[in-house]
Amino acid sequence: MKISVTTKHLKMSPKKMRQVVAVIRNMDVTDAIDQLNFIPRKASLLILKTLKSGIANAQHNFNLKKENLFIKEIFVNQGPVLKRFTSKAFGRVGDIHKRSSDLTIFLDERVASKNVKPITQKLEKVVSESQAKEEDKPMQTISDEISDSKPNKDFPKSKGQKIFDVHREGRYKPGGNKDKSKNTGGTLKRLFNRKSI
Repeated sequence: MKISVTTKHLKMSPKKMRQVVAVIRNMDVTDAIDQLNFIPRKASLLILKTLKSGIANAQHNFNLKKENLFIKEIFVNQGPVLKRFTSKAFGRVGDIHKRSSDLTIFLDERVASKNVKPITQKLEKVVSESQAKEEDKPMQTISDEISDSKPNKDFPKSKGQKIFDVHREGRYKPGGNKDKSKNTGGTLKRLFNRKSI
């Protein structure tokens, strides 16, 4: 069974991450953890945290044994880049690219186990039980719900509701209700409305 775990927006460039990722590819999980503990790089800590999260998911959600797991696939993609700048000589600007990484790990079993119960089966049981409880209750039709619900007259209407009511009653005239004392056009509009000589 393939278990995936992803960590996004890690604040390190993919190039630096890939150097550590190449060391632990296709390793057993226990060996990979030992290896990462002794690599003196910041990337090893980030990868170790993601790997432990994947192992915990496998144990809790699928009842898999840690000793039977290995890293089937592991890869690093480019994340979003923050673009900054610094000043250079003669008034020029130098670009700074603060890169980030997206780490994805796929774990799998060395020997396939038979008694794998994914969490989805547990969820299906819970959903089926809740549906059975709902079927016992008599359902009220939508028309009954609408007839039971009465509009609250005390509640103030929103601006949009007032405009909708005016449209519905036919009191709205597109050009008639505007206040002509206000100047609706901008400066450019008034300039272009003048007659040319």
